[in-house]
Amino acid sequence: MNRKKLVISVLSGLAVMAISAIAFAQNADPNTAATAHADLAKFAALAGGLGLGIAAAGGAIGQGRAAAAALDGIARNPSAADKLFTPMILGLALIESLVIYMLIIAFILVFK
Repeated sequence: MNRKKLVISVLSGLAVMAISAIAFAQNADPNTAATAHADLAKFAALAGGLGLGIAAAGGAIGQGRAAAAALDGIARNPSAADKLFTPMILGLALIESLVIYMLIIAFILVFK
């Protein structure tokens, strides 16, 4: 039940932020390229930062769950430690590679 309330709260907050952006919108002069470029740079920096934050949080959660599952398996069957270690390290490396991939995308967005 707590999870459902959290999801509803987050979605409600996002809806309020999306609607308030429309309420505070201003008409920009379409002839000024500098204004459009400045707005694009702002939104690119915001997208890069949010994307990297979400990727880092997801990667951290994934790595924590993978390590916890591997350690639980080793605790239940210590003789399987050698069989669990290599797939766990491979999984952690793949999770981390996704976060690094998002870092590269964030750099491309910010420095474009």
